[in-house]
Amino acid sequence: MDFSYQLYSARNETSLDATLKSLKELGYAQVEGWGGQFADPAGLAASLKAAGLSMPTAHTGFLQLEDTAAAIDIARQVGIKTLYCPAPPTPDYRDGTGDWHAFAARLAKVADALKAAGLGFGYHNHHWEIQAGPDGQFPIDILLAEAPTLEWEMDLAWVVKGGGDPLAWMKKYGSRISAVHVKDIAPAGECLDEDGWADVGQGILQWELIIDDIRTITAARYFVMEHDKPTDALRFARRSIAAAKAWK
Repeated sequence: MDFSYQLYSARNETSLDATLKSLKELGYAQVEGWGGQFADPAGLAASLKAAGLSMPTAHTGFLQLEDTAAAIDIARQVGIKTLYCPAPPTPDYRDGTGDWHAFAARLAKVADALKAAGLGFGYHNHHWEIQAGPDGQFPIDILLAEAPTLEWEMDLAWVVKGGGDPLAWMKKYGSRISAVHVKDIAPAGECLDEDGWADVGQGILQWELIIDDIRTITAARYFVMEHDKPTDALRFARRSIAAAKAWK
């Protein structure tokens, strides 16, 4: 079971090459890229090779994804196998006024193009998709129903933040879940300078039990450590993979 590291967690580090080297030394086999890193795909590929890491998955903003030819070219240069849309394209989806049906149709179009190129494509949730809209529908249900080849990268901590039951969602869409963000939530009132997130294993989620459900119920191939706002990205990386090694 290889663990990946979402490089957005280390976005404030001064040296990508030094970060990649440190992640390899800590025991990570993979990293997950994000849209701000793809200006120089060849350079990124060289950095990954030098560090001995792979990048099988990446987050790419939806407007970037709609230029599917460019997205495919980046994926091929870097070695990315599956691209995930990390969020809706505009703020109206976050305040409950976005048209999730229209968004699903656009996601389905991108999914078809990427699939034709031999790439996987999925969607990464926040809490917005797990909360029922004015019509009583859950946005994640709309997206997965109306974009039938769309995969799901479940950010389990955001599911909890949205009031959802991760196990129930896994049972419903296990075959569609191809990756999971391994993230933790700090106890109430703690880690306020990190927006209430915690290093994996240091928070309230029982990951040592959850990981077994993920492996049993879902089709997840990628297990990606993420912290949305760590004050120390390498501390997060070190403590999180140390906790994960104990699960085995």
